Amino acid sequence: MAGNKPRPWSSSTGLARAILHDRMERRKWLVYLMLVPLGMLAVGLWIIDAWIWSNPWHVLLWWGGCAVATCVVMLFALYDVLAVVREEREKIERDVDKR
Repeated sequence: MAGNKPRPWSSSTGLARAILHDRMERRKWLVYLMLVPLGMLAVGLWIIDAWIWSNPWHVLLWWGGCAVATCVVMLFALYDVLAVVREEREKIERDVDKR
């Protein structure tokens, strides 16, 4: 066995698991992900506005991509809310069990 380097898939799943299980890390990534559609909105409105409106496909692809990025952020925010509810419920159950 020359080297026990982790495979890319296992490294990625380990990183995702670490991000998804830590509340502060989730919130940090949520802020970073929220900047993507906001940046796309700003770039689309002020920087490449003429290019976008020059072709209907540009409009569809650009604003469709912005919509997809926004949906990803909303899904991640929904996951965060559900994870917080689960964490708080487990915390309450532990406190009740201690009594």
